[in-house]
Amino acid sequence: MVVAERMASATTLDLADPRWRAFVEASEDATPFHHPDWATFVADCYGFKAFVVAMTEPSGTITAGLPVAEIRQPLRGTRWVSLPFTDRVPPLVAPDDGPALTRALTGAIRAAGVREAEVRGDLPGAAPTGWPALRHVLELQSDPQAVYAGFHPSQVKRSIRRAEREGLIVRTGSRGEDLTDVFYGLHLRTRRRQGVPIQPKRFFRMLWDRIIARGMGSVVVVETPAGEPIAAAVFVFWNRTVVYKFGASDESSWSLRPNHLLFWHAIRTACERGDRWFDFGRTDAGQDGLSAFKRSWGAREESLVYHAVGEGAGRSGPPGGRASRALAAVIRRSPPVVCRVTGELLYRFAA
Repeated sequence: MVVAERMASATTLDLADPRWRAFVEASEDATPFHHPDWATFVADCYGFKAFVVAMTEPSGTITAGLPVAEIRQPLRGTRWVSLPFTDRVPPLVAPDDGPALTRALTGAIRAAGVREAEVRGDLPGAAPTGWPALRHVLELQSDPQAVYAGFHPSQVKRSIRRAEREGLIVRTGSRGEDLTDVFYGLHLRTRRRQGVPIQPKRFFRMLWDRIIARGMGSVVVVETPAGEPIAAAVFVFWNRTVVYKFGASDESSWSLRPNHLLFWHAIRTACERGDRWFDFGRTDAGQDGLSAFKRSWGAREESLVYHAVGEGAGRSGPPGGRASRALAAVIRRSPPVVCRVTGELLYRFAA
């Protein structure tokens, strides 16, 4: 009983605390988004306060924890989110200690006067929140051809061969402009087509400096034989896990299958780097075509459920309300500058 009470207490730590970095680096379950550099980057970009909620032994050794950011929103009050603009950040905790961490997190937000805490992953005993989603994870092998054998023959393998016959060229970005200019240009086009505001330009400048330039990510570009960029994607990797974070393309070139060639290049590179998992990222409910695309690579489909504790736990409704639909219509019908300006002004409030 003494152990249970001790484990139920929590403390908050600075992201730069060497104990947190050591704990994350020693965890097999840690993803690139548990790494302190990712949370620090997101917090600094959007002006959030970020820290770690951890359980520790009397010696100070961390036994469980998760990175969070404090978000202040006009209509939702103050919330803790693990982590904003990040698809999945479950707590790093042994299964038997999950309920204790939930109790500790609940106590921590009460002590801080925070309305709720949202964990983007499983949290034992907490209320499900958000809207149903899926994730798709492909297990990698040291031999890329062994992974290739599991791709769908017509939907993937044939598309890769088509892109190769067209002479498309894949390259990994070597300078910041490959992200802030080349990728961003395609991304702006894609977000406008989707009717969604684009992230502020500073996000991509900081992403290059804080993540990619430090060896925790890459931007991959597909070009025509004439050197015209027609598709690009951003990947984040660390601890033998690579995550597809953003993708963009020129819809007029889809028939050339550049995205298939891009993903095959990323998967092959991950195998050669020694990564174990390739995470295709979040897929929202109703995106059946996107789910089928990810399954066609041999990825395992899993439910992605967020959990929350506190006053607002479990009250979130589906995305895409009336205001979102109206904004989407405006963005699609307006010049690209509207997509960019709305992102600069409003994006941080979508955390």
